[in-house]
Amino acid sequence: MGILACRGGKGGIWGKALKLFGGIRRRWFVSCVVVTLVLVTVGVLAYSISVSAYYYSGMEAGLKSRAKTASNFFVSYVTKTYAEYYQSVYKYTESFEARDKMELQFIDVDGEVLISTYGITAGTSPGTPDIGTAIATGQVSVWRGRSPETGERILTVSSPLIYSDGQTIGVMRYVTSLQLVDEQVFKSVLTALGIGVAFLLMMILSNLYFIQTIVGPVSQLTAMAGRISEGSYGIQLDKKYNDEIGALTDAVNTMSMKINQTEKMKTEFISSVSHELRTPLTAITGWGETLLYDEGLKEDQRKGLEIILSEARRLTKLVEELLEFTRMEDGRFTVNVRQIDIADQLEDVVYTYGEYLHHNGIVLDYQSPDGKLPMIAGDPERLKQVFFNILDNAAKHGGEGGKIQVAIGLEHDDVVIRIRDHGPGIPDDEIENVKMKFYKGSSKARGTGIGLAVCEEIVNYHDGRLELENVRDGGLLVTIRLPVG
Repeated sequence: MGILACRGGKGGIWGKALKLFGGIRRRWFVSCVVVTLVLVTVGVLAYSISVSAYYYSGMEAGLKSRAKTASNFFVSYVTKTYAEYYQSVYKYTESFEARDKMELQFIDVDGEVLISTYGITAGTSPGTPDIGTAIATGQVSVWRGRSPETGERILTVSSPLIYSDGQTIGVMRYVTSLQLVDEQVFKSVLTALGIGVAFLLMMILSNLYFIQTIVGPVSQLTAMAGRISEGSYGIQLDKKYNDEIGALTDAVNTMSMKINQTEKMKTEFISSVSHELRTPLTAITGWGETLLYDEGLKEDQRKGLEIILSEARRLTKLVEELLEFTRMEDGRFTVNVRQIDIADQLEDVVYTYGEYLHHNGIVLDYQSPDGKLPMIAGDPERLKQVFFNILDNAAKHGGEGGKIQVAIGLEHDDVVIRIRDHGPGIPDDEIENVKMKFYKGSSKARGTGIGLAVCEEIVNYHDGRLELENVRDGGLLVTIRLPVG
């Protein structure tokens, strides 16, 4: 299987998603809104229970007192004898003044209606428990529920009619509808519920505004910190609040400015030192090559000159990398784009660098494309710089594997170049950072740590992508994707 199909290591899609109730908002919702909702619910329920108790208990107490007073009056002053009972009942019922508000019934000891202000047929039995309780206990009895005849919610109070000799001759019973009371209770509960909901909404809206004044600036500061970590040094964020958030904004702005100043000083220093090193290195290389042509040199002298030239060339390469870095930092880094045959550029590098690798005991296996590749827009010298740098890294860090594979092909709308070594690869916890400037990780190899950073900058200038991944069976795979056109 060719290198174009060789993939491995860790992969994934890194992204950020901001949820409506994530982070601080979620903690606020749980700790504040839920607690307030519970308190409002408990308050509304307690109010509803107390209102219901107030209305129903008050109505029961009033009707119970009235029934007891009326029954005592009826027995003591209206009915003189048992024989006069029915006639007295009839007259009392006819003169009952509150008939428009409630019903008055007289019940016999068998629980049947004798007479009623609403004209209920005599002999019918209401069947509610208050009647039997009043007859059995001789005490006023109250019942609240639905009427067996109409299904309407009613309140009934039954007061026993007891003569002085202790004989119960019947029951005086008041029956009143609970519709008006139920409506009043419902309105009161609905009002309390509306007030509770309004309070909860007001609390939520006011707290959301307050939370937003915290989450918004913190999110902006987080985004700003992310941009600073990606290299946008010196950026500033507007200060909106003169509080802890404002103090944090000042601190981050100050940090950004100081990092920017430090980066400028570092870049200027590197540029100055690089230029200072360039001239003596050129002289060393030139005179070394001149002396190497002297046929009178002894063998150990020749080897010494070769070492001097090798080290001088290595230092020259490092200086060139540092100069490229300073050009990127101060905006002088440019590419000269034209239509090129990328396969030809890669083959030139493979041929040139292959001899060096062969001399160092490393096999360079090149897999040519299947057919003619389309032209791409690119700077041939910059792209060759990328290929040389990656091959040099493969030899430096993965050369112990004895083999480097290079392949090029077309995938969708991209020309894809893959370069793989068979060395130990990069530790998983370092692979995301190796393209950072000056990052070397645990590598013991010599170098500045900016080679891959320069390569990525060049690839980005071509609207491409530079990807690194460890291969399952060993080694590092570098993938360069360049758009066609």
